[in-house]
Amino acid sequence: MTRLKNLFDEGSGTSTEQLDPVSCVNVENVERLNEKAFSNGDLYVGDFKEILPHSKGKYTWSDGTVYEGDWEAGKMTGKGLLHWPSGAKYNGDISGGYLHGFGAFTAPDGSIYEGQWRMNIRHGFGRKKYSNSDVYEGEWKEGVHEGKGRYFWNNGNKYTGNWKRGKMHGRGVMEWVNGDQYNGCWLNGLRHGCGIYQYADGGYYFGTWIRGLKDGKGTFYPAGSKCPSLKKCSISLGYKNGHKSVSSQCSSLNLEEFVVKKPSVKRSLSEKISISGVLRSSGRMSHKTAENSRLSDSGREFIRYNSSGTFSLDSDAGQSEVQENTAVVYEREYMQGVMIKERIRNCTELSKKDEKRTRSHAKETKKSSCVGIFRGKNSYHLMLNLQLGIRYTVGKITPVPKREVRNADFGDRARITMFFPRRGSQFTPLHKSIDFYWKDYCPMVFRNLREMFKLDAAEYMMSICGDDGLTEISSPGKSGSIFYLSHDDKFVIKTLKRSELKVLLKMLPNYYNHVKEYENTLITKFFGLHRITLAGRRKVRFMVMGNMFCTELRIHHRYDLKGSTHGRYTEKDKIHENTTLKDLDLSYEFHMDKSLRKFLFYQIDVDCKFLKSQQIIDYSLLLGLHFRAPKQLNGLLEPPNMMPNIESSPTSHAQGYAGTYDTQTEDW
Repeated sequence: MTRLKNLFDEGSGTSTEQLDPVSCVNVENVERLNEKAFSNGDLYVGDFKEILPHSKGKYTWSDGTVYEGDWEAGKMTGKGLLHWPSGAKYNGDISGGYLHGFGAFTAPDGSIYEGQWRMNIRHGFGRKKYSNSDVYEGEWKEGVHEGKGRYFWNNGNKYTGNWKRGKMHGRGVMEWVNGDQYNGCWLNGLRHGCGIYQYADGGYYFGTWIRGLKDGKGTFYPAGSKCPSLKKCSISLGYKNGHKSVSSQCSSLNLEEFVVKKPSVKRSLSEKISISGVLRSSGRMSHKTAENSRLSDSGREFIRYNSSGTFSLDSDAGQSEVQENTAVVYEREYMQGVMIKERIRNCTELSKKDEKRTRSHAKETKKSSCVGIFRGKNSYHLMLNLQLGIRYTVGKITPVPKREVRNADFGDRARITMFFPRRGSQFTPLHKSIDFYWKDYCPMVFRNLREMFKLDAAEYMMSICGDDGLTEISSPGKSGSIFYLSHDDKFVIKTLKRSELKVLLKMLPNYYNHVKEYENTLITKFFGLHRITLAGRRKVRFMVMGNMFCTELRIHHRYDLKGSTHGRYTEKDKIHENTTLKDLDLSYEFHMDKSLRKFLFYQIDVDCKFLKSQQIIDYSLLLGLHFRAPKQLNGLLEPPNMMPNIESSPTSHAQGYAGTYDTQTEDW
């Protein structure tokens, strides 16, 4: 007989994952007795129904574990109190032998959890006070923090925001006991993405963080200076106005504890795919000394980089300048926590620069699109329709047993079609969009392709069809297509012309065979091909493909390489933070392992021959460069705030990189 008592008898662990349901009590005597002793030393005192414990009763195991409470047909069900020999106890709802419902659990180490349970696991809303007096209150999922919640450390620090798999993830606010505050994005327990750091003395830093370290461009406003609105600060960081958070990792969160509201911004595809803030220099550090170019180890001390290659410290210079002129702000650039550039600017000068950038962004948003009719509300309906259709298709094709594709699985006749009325039907759910027809091309082929790319069906649906939705982003190219990006940046969805759809369907059999033969192909990964027909018989075709720049690393330089020289350069006055550079702009030499170099060139050659065989002539190699912090700057690594220890969360920040750069390549 499995028993609840075994759960906390050993050690002081508080996991409830091993809790098994209690099987029916084996009553050897069929007589209806108020007390029954068993041969193994167990004892039951209470009510019976026929031969099974029922209603109220107390069961004592031979080792001292005790349950007292409600019974139903031989199982612990209802309200009850459990005591384990280890000192652990539970008081609350029980169903079928499981801790299920609402209850309070006290662990042997003194920690107390009060909240919801599901099948022996903390699940729902709950509050836990740890043995060290830390407190978490908020949402739980499968035994860990997930959703919205607050964590209070015993030293006075506090975090309010989103959680995922037990770690700070999404948008949140960290408040330190010394008065400092960070409001921004988190990833796996570390600051990651766009954020605002407010110092206790009133100063602000607006910028980006990568895996817990400042990385990229930002602006520091000393105490006493006029701090601009978040809208202007988001623009200064390289983002546009719109309806999306400044970082794709930020999930929507409405908590009263957030002091600074989440900005609304809109980005181009280039800005969204590559985290903003691209190095304009050649990647090599200049040794020239300038009055407005400095290095700092925390924004408080200023370090000058001399032409001799040595550093000299001037600890009070920066602060005195700030005190003398509160209109001064500092534009800074970091690389893995090391400040590599700083420019002192006047607030008025910075404001004019922002206004100019805003006007420039406004002009870009006015560019016409070949599918401009789907802007605004119609575009929102288009996004909902796309999510509904993909959810339907993946749900329908996934249960089908896997098999090898046949010739009949290719072509425009291999499809799934369905009508989605607003009020729902026997096969489709109710929805808030407009009526539409859905067509999914070659569902079995793309199902197998997703498996070849090691993409789980549930992960695919959650990325595209999750509650966070899709982000509409403007096109960086000349096609005028509408682009959507999944909330986790893993997938790019692009509208297609009818002619483009035909080309893809024609080449799909050969593409499938190529991917099957060369699993390391650099050609873009395609995950689905769909069509939506709206009222008036307007048809919109979509292609779902992988985003190669979905990475925690910041892409400093991006290149579109065609292997030619004619017109393949970018005018210097047109280069900005998010420019995709061309062949003649590439001035680096890449030193690679010989075997890796041989394999890379072999794969590029194979992929180019495939594209040639499909009579595709306009293709290029998309190259992304991430620069690591130079070794000689590691000593200047800005010391991050000591992140308090969290259960199931890392207690230290990532270290700065040293060495050369990483590269990523993929055909576009």
